Amino acid sequence: MGSVRPYGLSCDHRATPLGTEVGTGASAPLLSWRLSGADPVACLVEVDGLWSSGRLDDPAAIGVRYAGPPLRPRTRYTWQVTLWAGDGTSSTARSWFETGQDAWTGSWIAADPDTVEHVDPPTEGDLALRDHGLSACPQLRRAFEPRSPVVAARLYISAKGLYEARINGHRAGDAELAPGWTDYRRRIQYQTYDVTSCLTEGENVLAVTLADGWWSGFAGFDPRRPGYHYGTFPELIAELHLTYADGTAEVVATGPAESVATGPAESVASGPAEVVASGNGWRAGRGHVRYADLLKGECHDLRAATTGWQLPGFDDSSWSPAVVTGHDHAPLVPSPDEPVRAVRELAPVSVTRTGPGTHLVDFGQNLAGRVRVAVPALEPGARVTIRHAETLDAAGRLDTANLRTADATDVLISAGPATVFEPGFTYHGFRYAEITGVEHPGEVTAVVLHSDTPWTGTFECSDPELDRLQRNIEWGQRGNFVSVPTDCPQRDERLGWLADAQVFLPTACLNADVAAFFAKWLRDVRDAQTPQGGFPNVAPRLSGVAEEGAPGWADAGVLIPWHLYRVYGDARFLDVDSMAAWVDFVQRHNPDLIWRARTGPHYADWLSPGPATPRELLATAFFHRSADLTARAARIHGRTADAERLRTLADDIRTAFIKTFASASGRLTGDTQTGYLLALAFGLLPPEWTAPAARRLAELVEEHGPQTGFLGVNLLCPILSEHGRDDLAHALLNRTAPPSWRYQVRHGATTIWERWDGAGAPSMNSFNHYAFGSVGEWLYGGVAGIGQAPDSVAYRELVIRPLPGELTWARASYESVRGRIAVAWERAGGDFHLAVTVPPGATATVHLPDGQTHQVPSGDHTFRTTEETTA
Repeated sequence: MGSVRPYGLSCDHRATPLGTEVGTGASAPLLSWRLSGADPVACLVEVDGLWSSGRLDDPAAIGVRYAGPPLRPRTRYTWQVTLWAGDGTSSTARSWFETGQDAWTGSWIAADPDTVEHVDPPTEGDLALRDHGLSACPQLRRAFEPRSPVVAARLYISAKGLYEARINGHRAGDAELAPGWTDYRRRIQYQTYDVTSCLTEGENVLAVTLADGWWSGFAGFDPRRPGYHYGTFPELIAELHLTYADGTAEVVATGPAESVATGPAESVASGPAEVVASGNGWRAGRGHVRYADLLKGECHDLRAATTGWQLPGFDDSSWSPAVVTGHDHAPLVPSPDEPVRAVRELAPVSVTRTGPGTHLVDFGQNLAGRVRVAVPALEPGARVTIRHAETLDAAGRLDTANLRTADATDVLISAGPATVFEPGFTYHGFRYAEITGVEHPGEVTAVVLHSDTPWTGTFECSDPELDRLQRNIEWGQRGNFVSVPTDCPQRDERLGWLADAQVFLPTACLNADVAAFFAKWLRDVRDAQTPQGGFPNVAPRLSGVAEEGAPGWADAGVLIPWHLYRVYGDARFLDVDSMAAWVDFVQRHNPDLIWRARTGPHYADWLSPGPATPRELLATAFFHRSADLTARAARIHGRTADAERLRTLADDIRTAFIKTFASASGRLTGDTQTGYLLALAFGLLPPEWTAPAARRLAELVEEHGPQTGFLGVNLLCPILSEHGRDDLAHALLNRTAPPSWRYQVRHGATTIWERWDGAGAPSMNSFNHYAFGSVGEWLYGGVAGIGQAPDSVAYRELVIRPLPGELTWARASYESVRGRIAVAWERAGGDFHLAVTVPPGATATVHLPDGQTHQVPSGDHTFRTTEETTA
C-alpha cells in the first residue's frame, strides 16, 4: 500500500479558512486531516515555527488541538502535519488558516432612516400600498486613497441585515445572504475577504448595498410587520485593513469622516491605531433596488440606477452622510462555517408560452435559489415579473397556495436597454417560474443557493426509483441548508426547527461534511436556551415563538451534539453544561421522571398517519435519551461526578418508563410503531422484553405499512434491520401506496414532501421538507452497508453489513473524517460479490449475507459467497 499520506487538511472543519477565532484553550483551533495509503503509527503537527505538537505515537490520530502561544489577530499561519507509517516512511502535507479580528475600531452605520424610501411589494402588477411596507435598499460608499502600493488587504465586514460589498466594482468574496442568520441580539457573524487584487493606485471606493434580510425583513410565519423580530433598518460595520510594503498599515473603517486609522502594522493588529482626519467620509444614497425581502421578493427599478457609484470618480455630493448608529462590537464573531454560495446553475427543461408576454419555465427540479433572466430592450418603465412555485395546479398554472404570505415574486422595471436581471438579496423555493412582461425572454437560468457544505457521500443501486429517492433526499438537504437547517424554503416559515434537524442529521452527515455548518447552528441553539435551561423549538430564536421546546424538538440540543461527536470525533461539540441544563430543567419540573409538565407546544410524533403515540410515553423516552447521552458526554470530558449523577438519573427514568408504559409481554401503552421504535432505539426495555416488543413492531408494520411521523421515521428501517427484519425494511422501500417513499417518487417528486401523501391543507403542505428523507441513513447503512460500531467514534471501527433485499447491486462511498470508505456489491452468476475499502487507522467487521463474519484491517478487500445462501 506504500506510505501513509495525509490529505484534506482542515482547521476547525474548514479548508484554509479566513478569519478564524483568535484564542487559546477552549477556542484553540482543531487541525485535522484525512488518511490514505498505509496505517499511520505517529503524527507531528507544526504551526509556523510557533508551536510543535511533538511526535505523537497514536495510530488513530486524525487531528490535534493547537496548544501553543496565543495566536495573533489578522495573521496567516502555515501549518503542516507529518505522518509516519510502520515501515518508517513519512509524508507531509501543508495548509494554512488566518485569524480574524480581536478588536474593532469601526462603528455601525446606516442610511438615515428618515430619508429611506418605503415601498410595497407588487399586487397584481402595481406597487400598490399594502398594510406593510418594505424599505428601499440603501447604498453606502467610501472613497479612500492608499498612500503607497498595498501588499495585502483584508476586508472584515458584517451587517444587521444583508450586504454585498464591492471594491472598485469588484465583488468582495462570493458569499450570498451574508452575514447569515443568527439571533442578532446575541451574536452577529462577520466575514473576512482577501481583497488585495481589487485595489489600485489613486482613489479607491468601498461600496456596499444593504438589505433587510432576517434582521429587519419578514421572517417566519408571524404576520406582523418587518422589523418585529430584531431591528427596523439595516446597518453596516466594516474595516478594510491595508498593509504597505514598509510594514505600516492603514484601516478604512465605517464611522464618521475621521474613520481612517493609520499606524505600524503591529499596533494596528493589536488594537486601535492613531486616528487621523480624512476629507471624505461615508455617504448614503438610493439605488435601483426598490426593496428586497427574503419572503416577499426583490424589485429592481433600473430607471433609478446610479451608474458608476461603485467606482472612483463618482460624484456623491448629492448623497447624504451616513449616520452612526452604534459602537457595540460585543456580538461580532467570525463565521465558523462556509457561507451560502451560488453552487450550481440549472437550465430549464421547458419554456412554454402561456399567453401574451407570459412564459412558464420548468427547471425539472425543486430547489432553493433564484432565477436569472436575460431581458431584451423594452420601453422604459415596462415591468417584468417572475413568480415562483413548487407545483402547478390542475390548469397547468403556478400553484402558490402553500406559500401563504410569501409572495416569492421578483420584479424588474426596465430603463430601456437590454439587461440581465438576477436578484441578490432574496431566495425562493421553486421548480417552476412564470415570467410575464416580455414576449421573447433570453436565456433563463435557475441559480441554486445553499450553505456550501462539501459533498461527501454517494449512493446508487440497481433500482432507478431508489436512486431518484436518494437524489430527492440530496436536493432536500441542499434546499434547506441555507445558513440554518430550515424546514422548508418556499413558504413564510423557513425556520431552524430542531426536530427536523435532529432526525435528518445522520443522513445529512453521510451526504455532506456538515461539521462546520452545525457547529455554527449549535451556537444558535445555545443562544436560544433559556436561563432556566430550556432549549427552543427553533433556532435562531424569533420574537413571539414559544420559549421552551417540545419533546423530541428541544432534545435536539443533546442529540445533535452527540451524533456530531460520533461522526467527526470532535469533543467540542459536547457542551456538557448546556446539555445538563436541559436535562435538569426537565427533571426539575417532572420529579416523578414521567415527562408531563413543561412540554412546550407538544407536537408529539408530528404528521404521523397512524394512531397517536401517547405523549407522555414519547416525552419520557426522549427525557431518558437526553439524560443518557449527557451522562456519556460528561464522562468523555472527565466530569466524573456529573456523569455518575446523570447516569443514575437516566437509569431511574428508564425504571419509571418501564413501570408506567411497558409490560412483560413486550406491549407498550398506545401500541404504536413510534412507541416501539423509541423504546428499542433508546434501550428502554429489559433484555427479555426486547424481542417481543420488536415482534410487535414488525406486526404493526406488516399490517399497516409505515405509521410514523417526524420523530419515528428515521428509526423505522434501522430498528427493523437491527432486530432481524431487514425484509420488512426493504418492503417499506418497495411500497408504492401512500404512505411510502415510492409514492412520492412515482408522483413526480424531486425533493422530499412534508406529508407522506402530499395531501392536506395547502397552508401546511410543503414539497421540500427533509424529515421523511431521514431514510437516507439506511440507504447508506442498510442497503449498501456502511456503518460504525456502537462505541466507535470518527469511524475508527467500521461495521459493513450489506442488506441486498431484491436488489442486484449497490454502491456507496463516504469521505469520512478519517478517510474514504467504500462498499460495492453485486449479484452475478449465482454469486454475491462484495468489495470494501477501509481507511487507514480503522478496522472493519464485515458481515456477509450468508452469515459469515470477517475482521479486516484498513485497505481494499473483496469477498464472495454463493447466491443460494443469501436468500
